[in-house]
Parts: sequence; C-alpha cells; structure tokens
Amino acid sequence: MENIYILLIVYIALELFEIQWQKADNLIGILAKLYRYYSKNIILFFLMHPTFYFGIGLAMVTDLAFSAVALVFIKTVDMATKILLIQQVFEKKELSAEMSAMLITPLHPLMPYLSVVIYTPLVYFAFSSLSSF
Repeated sequence: MENIYILLIVYIALELFEIQWQKADNLIGILAKLYRYYSKNIILFFLMHPTFYFGIGLAMVTDLAFSAVALVFIKTVDMATKILLIQQVFEKKELSAEMSAMLITPLHPLMPYLSVVIYTPLVYFAFSSLSSF
C-alpha cells in the first residue's frame, strides 16, 4: 500500500513540474510557453509532458484499468488541443474575435492546479485496482 503513496507523490511531482513551466496569467501566455518547445522540436514538446508517459505506463501496469485509460485519454485530448491551438494562433494566425477574447482573459491563480485535483484520484483508483500493490 505504501508503494501507491510513493507513486502518487511521484505523479503529483510530475504534474507540478508541468504546471510550473506552463504557468501564465492567461491562455495566450500558456500557449506562448508551449510554442517555445513546439517550435524547437515536437519531440521536445512531448517530452515536456511526463505525466502523459506516466499515464501510459500506468495503463500497462494496471492491465488497462478504466481510470488509467481515462487518464491517458484525457491527457491525449489535452495535448492534441494544445497543438491545435498552437497551430491556429502561431502558425495560421486565424483567430475569431471570441477566441482572441478568450485567450487574453485572465485566469484564476489556482486554475492550473485543478489538474492535480482531477488526475490524482484517477491515478489512485488505477493503482488501487491492483492487488499486488
């Protein structure tokens, strides 16, 4: 059982790493930080998301437990959305007035930390489905 807690701490640390390097006052700031890595190398962009790989490993270890698959699905959609927004904003430069307003709207300071609150229980449920931990 203590192994679960150690792995949860590792997951939370990885999530906090992602939060810290992506943190900004608004969505355009977050996208600008993401774009720095994306423009250098797409592989580097993916490597800056270690919780995605943690989720893939979790799904494999737990024999595709529902919560692990849900985590991988959400993380995949999150990364795909980020890439699509980066392409829309920085490469195509085609934004509607509504999208522009959304991108510059200030974010609540605690908003980035919602990922810890949402994803950590999924990781816990996936690990608790194992009897060997």
